Amino acid sequence: MKLTKYLPHVGAIILFVVASLLYFNPVLGGKQIKQSDITQYIGMAKEMNDFRAEENKEPYWIGNAFSGMPSYQVGAKFPNDFVKELDYFLRFLPRPADYLFLYFLGFFLLLNALKVDWKLSVLGSLAFGFSTYLIIIFGAGHNAKAHTIAYMPAVIAGVLYVFQKRYLLGFIVTSLAMALEIVANHIQMTYYLGFCILILGIVEAIDAFKNKELPTFAKQVGVLLIAFIIGVGMNSTRLLSTKEYANYSTRGKSELTINPDGSPKKKTKGLDKAYITEYSYGILETFNLIIPRYMGGGTVEKLGEDSEFYKTLEKNAGKAVAKDYSEQVLTYWGEQPIVEAPAYIGAVVWFLFFLGIFFVRGKLKYWLVSATIFSLLLSWGKNFSILTNLFIDYVPLYNKFRAVSSIQVIAELCVPLLGVLGLKEFFNSKQTAEEKTKRLINAVLTTGGVIIAGLIFAHMSSTFEGIRDEQYKQLPALIESLIADRKSMLFTDTLRSLILVIFSGGVLWLFLKDKVKLTPVIITVSVLLLFDLLSVDLRYVNKDDFTSARNVERPFIANEADKKILQDKTRFRVANFSTNLMNEGRTSYFHNSIGGYHAAKMMRYQELFEYQIAQNNLEMLNMLNTKYFIGSETDIQLNDKANGNAWFVSKLDIVDSANDEMKALKSINTKEEAVIRKSDYSGTATYAKDSLSFIRLEKYEPNHLTYKSKSRNEQFAVFSEIYYKDGWNAYVDGKLEPHYQVNYVLRGMNLPKGEHKIEFKFEPKVIQTGSKISLIFLALFVLVCIGWYYLERKKTTPLDS
Repeated sequence: MKLTKYLPHVGAIILFVVASLLYFNPVLGGKQIKQSDITQYIGMAKEMNDFRAEENKEPYWIGNAFSGMPSYQVGAKFPNDFVKELDYFLRFLPRPADYLFLYFLGFFLLLNALKVDWKLSVLGSLAFGFSTYLIIIFGAGHNAKAHTIAYMPAVIAGVLYVFQKRYLLGFIVTSLAMALEIVANHIQMTYYLGFCILILGIVEAIDAFKNKELPTFAKQVGVLLIAFIIGVGMNSTRLLSTKEYANYSTRGKSELTINPDGSPKKKTKGLDKAYITEYSYGILETFNLIIPRYMGGGTVEKLGEDSEFYKTLEKNAGKAVAKDYSEQVLTYWGEQPIVEAPAYIGAVVWFLFFLGIFFVRGKLKYWLVSATIFSLLLSWGKNFSILTNLFIDYVPLYNKFRAVSSIQVIAELCVPLLGVLGLKEFFNSKQTAEEKTKRLINAVLTTGGVIIAGLIFAHMSSTFEGIRDEQYKQLPALIESLIADRKSMLFTDTLRSLILVIFSGGVLWLFLKDKVKLTPVIITVSVLLLFDLLSVDLRYVNKDDFTSARNVERPFIANEADKKILQDKTRFRVANFSTNLMNEGRTSYFHNSIGGYHAAKMMRYQELFEYQIAQNNLEMLNMLNTKYFIGSETDIQLNDKANGNAWFVSKLDIVDSANDEMKALKSINTKEEAVIRKSDYSGTATYAKDSLSFIRLEKYEPNHLTYKSKSRNEQFAVFSEIYYKDGWNAYVDGKLEPHYQVNYVLRGMNLPKGEHKIEFKFEPKVIQTGSKISLIFLALFVLVCIGWYYLERKKTTPLDS
C-alpha cells in the first residue's frame, strides 16, 4: 500500500492545525481565553488543585464550596484512566485551539467513513467546526460541552462503519470514540447524540426490513452494543462516581413533599419543567440559524454611529453618552433569558443542505433530514409543549437536563453533513447537466424562499419589542429607535444570506456550464462558506477575549475584605452576601465558602438554603461555622455566634421524616440540640454536658479531618461538615464507628467518655471499584481487537501459504 495515498489526509490534518491556531492566534503569544464558567471553576477547584500539587494525590472532596461536596464533577482525576491520556494526546494544541482542532478532525473522520473525497471532507470539516454555536460556547467557557460535541462525529463514523459491514474497523472506532465521548464529561450532549444514533438505527432497521436483511441488522446492532458497552466500561470510575453523586445532587429526587412556605410540593421525578425549558428556542427564532441577526443577535450588541439608537441618544444626551451606551445595546428581541450569540449554522451551509435534499438518495438523507427536524422541534421546548412534555414525562432521563435549546447540536452536525453529501452527488452523479441544473435551481429557490419567508414572518407576527426594553422606558423614543435598528439588522442580514446563497448557487451553475473546473469550484465554495461563518464568529469570539495566562490562571485579586479574613488562620466558613451566594466561585478561591458555582449542587444543601438560609434563619449559618459575613469589597462582619468546627449537644430531637426535620430547623438552638431521623438512630436522646468537656479540630485536609475530644460522660458531637454516606468514614481511636446525618446536612456521632482521637476519612469505594472495572474493559477491548484481527487474517490467508 502506497503511503502517498495518505498524503492528502496528512495535509488536511496540518491544515486543521493551522486553521485552529489562526482563529485563536493569541494562544501563539501565550495568551489564554477569558471564559466566565472556567473562571468560576478555578475558584471552585482551588482547594483541590492546591492539595493535588502538594500531596500528589486526589482528595475527591472539596471543602471550599457549598460547605463541602465530592470533587467528581469538579475536575477530579481517576486511576487507570488511560482513555484520558489518549484524549490529552489528541488535544496537543493550546486551549481552545485544541477543541476546534477536534471539531475538524472528528468531522473529517466521519466524512471519510462516508467515502467523501478529501477536498470535500476538508470543506465539510471547516463548515462544522466554524458553526457559530460551536465557537461561541468557548467564550462562555462551556469547554466540556465543546469537548463532547467534538467527539460526536467520530462515534457516528464508527456506527456507520459497522452498518457498512466493516465490522472490525467499526468496532474499534466506535469503542474508542465512545470512550473519548464519555471522557469529555458532558452527559447531556452524549444523551442527545444517542437520539441521533437512534434515528439512524431506525432508518437502517426499515431499510433492512425492506431488503430482508434483518439478521444482518441484528448482528450489526450486536456489534455496536458491545462496542458501546466497552467504550462506556473504560470510563467506569467516572460514570459510577457520577451516578452515585447524581442521587444526592439537584438532579436526584428530593424527600421533601412541602415547599418553603409549608404548602404541598408538586411531585416530580426530575428537574422542574419550568427550569428544564427556561432556555427554549422560539419557533420564529429558528430562522436565525440561516439569518444571523434575525432576532438582533446576542443579548447585547454594539451599534455604530449610523444606528437610530445612537442618533437618538446623541440628540437627547450628547455624543459622549451616545458613544458609551451604544457599546452594549439590548438588541435581542427573543424570549430566552440570555443569548451569547445566534446559533448561526450558515446560509451557505443551509444551501448545501437543501442541495443534498435534492441530490442525495436513500437512507442517509432520510436519517439526516429526520434528525435535523427532530432536533429543531425539541429545541422549541415550552414553545412546542405538546412534544416537549411528552419527552419530559415519558422518555427516560430527558427530565434530568435543562436548556433544551442545546439539542440543536444534532442539527449543527446533520446540516453540514448532508450538505457535503449533496456536493458529492452534485459533482459525481451520472445525471444530465439539465437535470442537475433543475435540482440546483430548486435548491437555490428553496433556500432563498426560506430566507424571504423568515423576513415576512418577522414583520407579520412581531412587534420587534424585547423582554428587556423596559430599561429604556425613560426615553420612549429610544425604544422606537431600537426597534428600527432591529428591523434594519434583520433586513441587512437577510440580504446578506440571500446574496451568499445566490453566489454559491452561481458558482455551481458555472461548473455545470463548464465555465469553471472542479477544484476552483470547491475552493470558491469554501471561501464563501468561511467568509459567511467567520464574519459572524468573529463578532462574538475574537482576540479581545484573550488575556495573559496569569490573569486566567489567577483570575481573582484579594480585596480588602478578603485580606482581613485571610489574617484569621483558624478553620471557618464565609458567607458572601455581596453577590449571588449560591452561584459564584470567587469566594471559594480565597475562603471556605457556604456558596459556590456548580450546576449540580447537593440536593439537601440547596434545600437547606431555600427553606432556611434564604428565609433568614441565621442559626443555619451558625451551625455551618460561618464566622464572617461579607457585605462589600471593604465590609466584613464577624459572626461571634458561629458554632465552630464541632460541638457537643445535650439533646436530640428525633423526627419521623424529612419534612419534620426541615420544620424542626426553623426554631432549633443548634448549640444545644440536633435534629435526627428516627429511621437512622435508635440511641440516647439526652446527654449531660460538663463544663470541662471539649471537642476541637486538630488537623484539616479536604479528605481527612482529625479532632480531639475529652469529656466525663458519653456525648453526642455535631460536626460542621456535610454528611455524605457514600465515602466518609468515622474512626474513634482508629476504630470504625457509625456516624449519622443530623440537622438535615451535617454529621453527628456518639462519643464515649474520656479522651479520644476522632478522624473522618473520605474513602469512596466507588473510585476503587470503578478503576478496576475500567482496567478490565480496557484489557477486554485490546484482547477483542487482537483476537478479531487474527481471525480476519486467518480467513483471508491461503491455507498453503
